[in-house]
Amino acid sequence: MRASPVIQISLALVLALVAGMLVFRFMQVNRAAVTRQAAAPEQVQLVVAAADVPRGARLKAEQLRLAPFLKASAPSGAFSKDAMPVGRVLSAAVAAGEPITEARLLQDGEAHGGVSTLIAPGMRAVAVKGNKVLGLAGFIRPGNHVDVLATLDDESREKSRSRTKLVLENVRVLATGTELKQEGDDTSTSSVDVYTLEISPQQAEPLALAASRGELHFALRNPADDGQVLTPGTDVPGTLALLTSTPEGKPVPKVRETKVEMISGTERSTLRFPQ
Repeated sequence: MRASPVIQISLALVLALVAGMLVFRFMQVNRAAVTRQAAAPEQVQLVVAAADVPRGARLKAEQLRLAPFLKASAPSGAFSKDAMPVGRVLSAAVAAGEPITEARLLQDGEAHGGVSTLIAPGMRAVAVKGNKVLGLAGFIRPGNHVDVLATLDDESREKSRSRTKLVLENVRVLATGTELKQEGDDTSTSSVDVYTLEISPQQAEPLALAASRGELHFALRNPADDGQVLTPGTDVPGTLALLTSTPEGKPVPKVRETKVEMISGTERSTLRFPQ
């Protein structure tokens, strides 16, 4: 039995309606995807430090990784995947996640590294001979700050020529021996024969003189203590006079005097006359 034309027409209309709805839905989804893609800002993959890297380190592949950055706000001089700065030397320390830029590196092809890159601009690295006493039994480590005391013979004095004076303050220790950074915790020690200090050219001259003509001592400073202390220095008499009964550290002089005893009736008195 053949279906009536009304049923066929109704079925065709239903199928057309379903097809239209599917096409409309597909267009909406496609339009939303295009809109989201157009609205999302463009990103680029740039090279960042995978972990904290100190100044003067030569970059290795395992110290680098890629991270997404907005193209509009990408740092100038950053490196992409196609230009990894492996083998370059850092001129400044980089923390984990920070981008590696050309400004943080030494010039391309410059192979200098190690302690020379740790020296601040305008400063110099000077080494002095050390021992366990000078290094506080090994507790002076790279990165510490010390005061330098020198014991020298004062040739301008006829007597008690030996004199100790604080000659340098708040000096940074660049290296202890061949150790450029502190290894282990704060309680570990490192007794070495040489200490490398970061000082200015003007400070290098008195330090070299004191190291060659006298004896040096280090006084370890608290990292938060940046105050300046000016001292007159001390010699043998001044040291021996410390902790005496007078503020100036001088012995109390004996005063010679004459006693006169006066008697008036039953009363007696004594008069004293200093000489």
